[in-house]
Amino acid sequence: MHIGHRYRLWQTISWSRTGAIVPFAWALVVTAAFAVLELHWLAVPTLPMSLVGIAVAFYLGFKNNASYERLWEARKIWGAIVNASRSWAFGSRDLLTRKYGGEATDEELDAIRTELVHRHIAWMDALRHQLRKVKTWEHDSDKHHAVRKLMGVVEYEEDVEAVLADNICADEVAQVTGQINPAAHLLANQSRMLAQLRERDLIDGFGHIKLQQLLDELMAQQGKAERIKNFPFPRQYATVNSIFAYLFAALVPFALLREFNSMGEYAVWMTVPFATIVSWVFLTADKIGDWSENPFEGLANDVPITSMARGIERDIRQIIGETELPEARKPTGMIQF
Repeated sequence: MHIGHRYRLWQTISWSRTGAIVPFAWALVVTAAFAVLELHWLAVPTLPMSLVGIAVAFYLGFKNNASYERLWEARKIWGAIVNASRSWAFGSRDLLTRKYGGEATDEELDAIRTELVHRHIAWMDALRHQLRKVKTWEHDSDKHHAVRKLMGVVEYEEDVEAVLADNICADEVAQVTGQINPAAHLLANQSRMLAQLRERDLIDGFGHIKLQQLLDELMAQQGKAERIKNFPFPRQYATVNSIFAYLFAALVPFALLREFNSMGEYAVWMTVPFATIVSWVFLTADKIGDWSENPFEGLANDVPITSMARGIERDIRQIIGETELPEARKPTGMIQF
């Protein structure tokens, strides 16, 4: 995720350069054909182009609003995970006790609390790895994979089994990684452990229900994240919007020729910069929507789930009294793409 106050001008030009270079070259060709080859029939009235531009702007507005909704919902999902994770940590710490008649030493209770929290960390690690898997409708080219490596997105470098083994036992790692959805099975293992603790009277009915509700909340948030990840922004909208934007950009120079030509002998060449600017605005708006619709694909405009998961991990480790914490991860700055 880009972490500056805003994109600098050179950064904006860098990632939107195709939307300026191609229209510039096209406008130069069209203007040369009009002025040098005297193909004056290329000029078209401005009014029809204005109507087309308004229609394209509406389409782009719809696409960008929908893409932003997906991005913002993804951020809200991980915000909910932050809150539920903290509640899980202090609930695991405070609701497990011998006062309900169960038998366990202090060391065993501490070990159980640690296991519950560490398995939760493993769940977050499994979930972020699942969400980072690139889908066919996301940016899946060799260039984009190279950008992910340059940005240091750890999910594309880590071995997920080794990561999980830092917090759960080897048998459980083998058990959950052999499933279709390892993260969901880790939550299922948490639920099974709560039932066992209830049978041993190490947690009362209220505490069991409370922690089970947190698991339900975490499962619900995982399902919401998977919905965004596994169901793309409808391809018909994404495709048609891009086609309309490029079609409009291709027609812009033709609409400006007559206007600038009427201003003087060489004024017609002003068509080139003005057509470039107008086209760049529309094509950049289309690209913004394109880069916002998949908030987990590991590129510059994503929700920073890698750093968020590490931040949660540090919080909940402290809640159960651990002092040796992993280093914080900062969102990665923008890399050119």
